[in-house]
Amino acid sequence: MIKALPYLIASVKNLATLQKMPTMKSFYNRYFSMLFVTTLSAVIIFESYSALAVDEPAYGPELEGFSYPEPVKEFKLTSQGMQMHMAYMDVKPTRPNGRTVVLLHGKNFCGATWDSTLKVLSNEGFRVIAPDQIGFCKSSKPKYYQYSFQQLARNTYALLESIGVGQATIIGHSTGGMLAVRYALMYPQQTEQLVLIDPIGLEDWKALGVPSLSVDQWYEHELNTTAERIRNYEKATYYVNQWKPEYEKWVQMLAGMYRGQGRDIVAWNSALLYDMIFTQPVVYEFNLLKMPTLILIGDKDTTAIGKDAAPPEVRAKLGHYPELAKLAAKRIPKAKLVEFPDLGHAPQLQDPAAFNQALLKGLANIQ
Repeated sequence: MIKALPYLIASVKNLATLQKMPTMKSFYNRYFSMLFVTTLSAVIIFESYSALAVDEPAYGPELEGFSYPEPVKEFKLTSQGMQMHMAYMDVKPTRPNGRTVVLLHGKNFCGATWDSTLKVLSNEGFRVIAPDQIGFCKSSKPKYYQYSFQQLARNTYALLESIGVGQATIIGHSTGGMLAVRYALMYPQQTEQLVLIDPIGLEDWKALGVPSLSVDQWYEHELNTTAERIRNYEKATYYVNQWKPEYEKWVQMLAGMYRGQGRDIVAWNSALLYDMIFTQPVVYEFNLLKMPTLILIGDKDTTAIGKDAAPPEVRAKLGHYPELAKLAAKRIPKAKLVEFPDLGHAPQLQDPAAFNQALLKGLANIQ
């Protein structure tokens, strides 16, 4: 509204000039009040609409319009008979330490949400690769695709091979943790070290009694995605019922794709991905991981896919991350567990300083 005040003041000054003219005095008296109120109302409505447009942006189906912290490159690939592309950031350090890390994002995250971690790792000499997986963020969202963690791992391997990356430390958060496990199992020689940050899939939800949802049911659920729903979920699960202004960017990143013209294809791919996550557990293969593994866990995390659809007695058994993390550390032969007692599902966002310190220490202590 402040921006429009000069125009409003100018209009008032013009009317004041008219009042001084005898022949126009009655015109002024009759219409000034109505014109002033009408103009002020229009200004308020316009400015309110402008503020709403800024606060609630609409992005394209491949997150067009949303800026990433580093230049975004494109890897073109053919998968399941279709031409696709994977967006990724490739940040090369000024003083290389000879190691490469690959950052695998979670279900409600993108490569961009690694911003703080990416900068810290690069400053420490790591080459950092942060892709958006097929179906997510700035990458392709096919209408028909057989999603599996194996397929996403193959896509990631093909990307790394195309840019000359052999061995790397694979870092996965949330759903990216499940993908990181699958990648490490498929490509153990290329996985120098494995880092799991609040990975989901530390338990098999369907085996514990969570009812299965069809892809169509997931699709209807995703079509109802709003910023408010995302914000409420993230506040409770990611940030332990705390909220900071800097978190809102990530809410709008997701919600913006559901305000744009690609809403339906975004929701459809999200539904297919939820079905993949729910039906393809990795927990039974933890004992097969032979590389050094660092597990970083926010103990207040309660994430469990499909928990809201589960009966109360089942829901009560799900998402107990302190216990799940300790059990995972016992199952993985070369695992080291680091816990953050007061943090939730996204420690890298909730407390970047504490998280980055623990991450760098774990990366330095590789054995």
